[in-house]
Amino acid sequence: MTDEPVITADAEHPEVEVIDTREGYLLAVDALARGTGPFAVDAERASGFRYSQRAYLIQVFRRESGAFLFDPPAIGDFSELDAVMHGEEWVLHAASQDLACLREVGLDPETIFDTELGARLAGLPRVGLATVAEELLGVHLAKAHSAADWSTRPLPQEWLVYAALDVELLPDLRDKIAALLEDGGKSEFAQQEFAAVLEKTVPVRQEPWRRLSGMHALRSPRQLAIARALWNARDAFAQDQDVAPGRLVPDASLVAVAKAQPQSKRELAGLKEFTGRASRRELDRWWAAVEAGTADPTPPSMRGTGDGVPAPRMWADRNPEADRRLRLARTAVMARAEELSIPMENVLTPEVLRRVAWTPPSRLDETTIAEALRSHGARQWQVDELSGLIATAFVEALQPPADPAPDPS
Repeated sequence: MTDEPVITADAEHPEVEVIDTREGYLLAVDALARGTGPFAVDAERASGFRYSQRAYLIQVFRRESGAFLFDPPAIGDFSELDAVMHGEEWVLHAASQDLACLREVGLDPETIFDTELGARLAGLPRVGLATVAEELLGVHLAKAHSAADWSTRPLPQEWLVYAALDVELLPDLRDKIAALLEDGGKSEFAQQEFAAVLEKTVPVRQEPWRRLSGMHALRSPRQLAIARALWNARDAFAQDQDVAPGRLVPDASLVAVAKAQPQSKRELAGLKEFTGRASRRELDRWWAAVEAGTADPTPPSMRGTGDGVPAPRMWADRNPEADRRLRLARTAVMARAEELSIPMENVLTPEVLRRVAWTPPSRLDETTIAEALRSHGARQWQVDELSGLIATAFVEALQPPADPAPDPS
């Protein structure tokens, strides 16, 4: 950790310009090609404002080149920049958040160093960029614009300074975190985790409408059918308008309508819980959805389409053997996570542990548990650290619980 006084990062920062022409873009690519070391990369989207997750600003920094801020909608094709960056390490913070929008414009890394993930593995208590920069570099990085609407044009200068700093600090931060990982014997852990981030694909979510906030208030398949129809109508309209769905009609409003099951357009309009800027303006759209949901001949199941692994709170009743396996294995994994100074969810995701505990191998030993862990996506370092511990826990779960000690009284 640094003992240097904290410096305000945006103090007297030079003015920043956005590159929005092909000519300016090609000049920047040439400058970056002449730089040294890894490429620091970040992207800004307009989540919460726009439907799409496209990048509205891409920042790239390289030592001896400087920082360059690109306007992706204006530039379009980034193949020349990708060619220059090909084969070099890219440094990102929370890379999984940006890879999809970078790949959308043709920027696809082969090797990354994720400073957020690296900080987790190094055992830092807080891993946000501003916090890590202050702790390791002694630099105070304001995060006031992280949730801004980056589709805004022109972008304010203070936003651009913030965006430039996000990448200008990354190479130094990368070196500090790499040293911590090396000192802790975790460099190989990190390399495997970084590779897994690059290989991970975004799963297609089944029945995404079930993620409406407040769905627990709906108690019948008919209410679910109306909620589904409303969600689909809102999603299609939001995509057409390129507006975040919640800015049109919030989740709570859709759930309130589904719960009330209005019998007329007038009754729908009279629901005080039905709010949002498009709630009355698009009333015909929402009423058509209510009618469709009300008449749906195949309303959805209350249970949904699961993967066969129920929530752990249900295990004690439905599968007490699996419940005991999970509890004992979780305790063992937690203890190992504490020894490694790594958050438990980074040592092994809860989902992987649940799947293996619910459907374990027929033969319980370190080899079979290792195979099961790998089949669910665990990295080799996780397998090496945990397969023996989990096997032991599963075998222990087969033993009858110890009788309570007799009351001495």
